[in-house]
Amino acid sequence: MKKELPVPETEAGQRLDVYIARRLNWLSRSQVKRLIDHGLVRVNGEIIKAGYRLKGGEKIEVELAPTLPPTSLEPENIPLNIIYADEEVIVINKPAGLVVHPGAGKRGGTLVNALLYHFPEIKTVGSPQRPGIVHRLDGDTSGVMVVAKSHLAYKALQRQFKNREVDKTYIAIAWGRMSQPGGRIEWGIGRHPHDRQRFSIRSRRPKEAVTIFSVLQEGKDFSVLEIKPITGRTHQIRVHLAAAGHPIVGDRRYGRKEGSSRRLFLHARRLAFVHPTKQVWMEFEAPIPPEFKAFWEEKDLKQ
Repeated sequence: MKKELPVPETEAGQRLDVYIARRLNWLSRSQVKRLIDHGLVRVNGEIIKAGYRLKGGEKIEVELAPTLPPTSLEPENIPLNIIYADEEVIVINKPAGLVVHPGAGKRGGTLVNALLYHFPEIKTVGSPQRPGIVHRLDGDTSGVMVVAKSHLAYKALQRQFKNREVDKTYIAIAWGRMSQPGGRIEWGIGRHPHDRQRFSIRSRRPKEAVTIFSVLQEGKDFSVLEIKPITGRTHQIRVHLAAAGHPIVGDRRYGRKEGSSRRLFLHARRLAFVHPTKQVWMEFEAPIPPEFKAFWEEKDLKQ
């Protein structure tokens, strides 16, 4: 089956693979790249690389070939802390250190592998590479996540996250004392100009990013923060706090060398959304990990 995608002038400068993945949203970006690498995508009749920057006005042809070699995902008996589950959704408390889905150099031992073992019915829900996944937490971040069990739930939850209708609350321990008891950080975020593995407020192509924070506790050298990300950019909370001069304790990528042997002290405390079929507002919490409480006691943080 062939799909034709005209490119409006407003998409000038966008990467080819990013544009296709957004237009054909049942495909992951890795799937789109495989199609491009196999010569199944043409721009104005020519085979182009995934990183090609659109100029606007082109015509893209995508040959959706079901014969592409599949990327297998093996179910693995990895224990899960399940907060709630019904016919439509699964809510879990993800531990720090568990990567959400396979990626470059990581084929197993992920949350997706565990979900396929405990809930094999999600295999056909959403992306074949990321079944059931409608949002992510960084591998080093712990806390509450929702996973879709049905196609209906997948679409409904995707829509809520896209429209910023999901309420997300995090707890973090950051270096230093904040200059005010609360605030709003609005620096745009994009790929780091020199390091493709990192994100930065100094990106050449920043996207809107908004983070609201309030101070819960503080000590001489640390602050405990409640954080509400309004947008959902990759590494958003970590990048914003680091750029503000208060990196998260244990952040090896954006933080200080001190304390680098600790876990990342970022925890998704609360998640709330409208249930896809019950149409009721549901709120879920993941308890504060014991490492956080131990750190508070060790540093004698004061109210």
